[in-house]
Amino acid sequence: MQTSTPLKAVAPSSQQDDAPAADDAGTPVSLRIRERLRQAQQRFHANDNIAAFIEPGELEQLLDEVAGKMGGVLESLVIDTDSDHNTQDTARRVAKMYLQEIFKGRYVAAPPVTEFPNVEHLNELMIVGPITVRSACSHHLCPIMGRVWIGVLPNEHSNLIGLSKYARLVDWIMSRPQIQEEAVTQVANLLQERMQPDGLAVVMEADHFCMQWRGVKDMDSKMVNSVMRGVFLTDANLRRELLALVNQKRGA
Repeated sequence: MQTSTPLKAVAPSSQQDDAPAADDAGTPVSLRIRERLRQAQQRFHANDNIAAFIEPGELEQLLDEVAGKMGGVLESLVIDTDSDHNTQDTARRVAKMYLQEIFKGRYVAAPPVTEFPNVEHLNELMIVGPITVRSACSHHLCPIMGRVWIGVLPNEHSNLIGLSKYARLVDWIMSRPQIQEEAVTQVANLLQERMQPDGLAVVMEADHFCMQWRGVKDMDSKMVNSVMRGVFLTDANLRRELLALVNQKRGA
C-alpha cells in the first residue's frame, strides 16, 4: 500500500510576506495555490499539508471561494437557501468548518512543539493515550471518530516532548480527509522524525461513519490498526506488553 508523507517543501519566499500580486486579482485563489504546488512539483493529495504554499491573506480568500461553490452545490441539491432560514448561511458555515476545523491540518503549519533532551537517559516503555481523534474519510467525507495510543521506547539520544503535544500533533495529522491506515502511518512518521526513539508504536481504533451512516449502515463495526517501528518489530515481548496495556485501556 502506498503511504502518504507530509509535505516539507518551503514556498517561494519572493511573495511569502506580501499580499498577492495585483495581476492575480482575477484568478481564483485555489488556482494560484495549485500553480505554486505544480511548479514546485509537490503533490496535494487530500491528506497532504500545503501550508507552505499559501500566502498571507489567501485563506480568507479561499474561504470566500469555497462558500460560493458550496452555495452552488446547495442549489444543485434543490435547496431553497433564499427563503429557508435554516440554510441561508449554510454555505459559508460549511466552508468555515472545512477550512478552519475538520480539514485545518491541510492549511496550517505544524503546531510548535518544544523538545527536551533525555537528560535522565530514560529507556522504559511509556504509553500515551487514549487520545481522542476526529478525522474524515476521503472517499465520502464522512466522519471518522476514534482513539489513538502511542507507545515510545526512548534512548539516551531521544528528544522528549510534552504530554499535551502528542495530542496537538495527532490532531494536526487527523484534521484532513484520509483513510485510517495512512493517517496512522503519518503520525508514526512525524513522531519518529521528531523523537528518534529506539521503538515507536501507534495504535488507532475508530468508528467510520461511511459504514455506519451510509452503505451497510453497520453501527457496531470498528477498525483497529497499528504501525510498529524499531524494537517493537523485533521484540515480541515488548510488543505483547504494549498491546496488553492498550487493550486494558480499550476495555478488551
